[in-house]
Amino acid sequence: MCQMQVLDATYQPSYGAVMKKIAYLASKVTLPGSPLRRSDAFEHDYMMDALRPPFTVLGMEIQDVDWADDELDWASFDAALIGTTWDYWDQPEHFLATLEKIENQTHLFNSSATVRWNSDKRYLKELAAKGARTIPTLWIDKVGANEFAAAFGELGSDDLVFKRQIGAGADGQFRLSPSDKLPAMPHPMMVQPFLSKIQEEGEYSFIFIDGTFSHALLKQAKSGDYRIQSSYGGWETKVSPTAEDLAQAQAILQLMDETSFYARVDMIRGEDEKLLLMELELIEPYLYPKEGPELGSIMADALKGRLG
Repeated sequence: MCQMQVLDATYQPSYGAVMKKIAYLASKVTLPGSPLRRSDAFEHDYMMDALRPPFTVLGMEIQDVDWADDELDWASFDAALIGTTWDYWDQPEHFLATLEKIENQTHLFNSSATVRWNSDKRYLKELAAKGARTIPTLWIDKVGANEFAAAFGELGSDDLVFKRQIGAGADGQFRLSPSDKLPAMPHPMMVQPFLSKIQEEGEYSFIFIDGTFSHALLKQAKSGDYRIQSSYGGWETKVSPTAEDLAQAQAILQLMDETSFYARVDMIRGEDEKLLLMELELIEPYLYPKEGPELGSIMADALKGRLG
């Protein structure tokens, strides 16, 4: 576990000190008071509650804002953290263009180049080519009847999961068998065999800040489901990973050309009991501060180090 200095929450910056302004990029579906707020937007509140006190201690004021608000003056912020931008996949080019705009005016974490690369799940092909253990995957730009029927034979399974190549949170995701009616899939999709371990054990998430391990958790689905997100009834349990499991997660980050400010490595155990990479979340991952109570202090310290 990363060892950090305990911050005195009663400390306030000295009189006259200028607070750095930090934008936490959220969205209309996560900001408090929004009529469009998602059912899992409480996770946004958990993040803000975790970040505000330690950021203040280190002379930084963090403010949650809508990334799509064209009225914002990004140059007025000393840095911007991509947070709960949980609608970006419906307007990805607008999102990426906005990040480039922000980056031209202030520090952005993670970088727009990292986000562009990570926003299309084809990045998994690149990581697999570098040695990452991944789930067998088909990449289909348009799923029609022929592609649907062929996928089961190509992957050797009658139980497949179809996911959007640009998406998150199981939005637009389908678990299907050959006898199922083909649902509408207007987006490019990735197709993988369903792995029973997701129901038998769950999915592991390893949280890293500035390349250093923070905490880990096991996400499990409610009975009868396989989706582990809280919006589908899933829940999380803090875990202390074995040295081997942690090393496998760290090995994924070592395949990157640069150290991301934050990263969440999502993995599932394969039949050989070793972990397989499901996702490397570098855009807007929920970082589970309830399971990692030191997260806010770790992030504040790391950001101060980055800004100088």
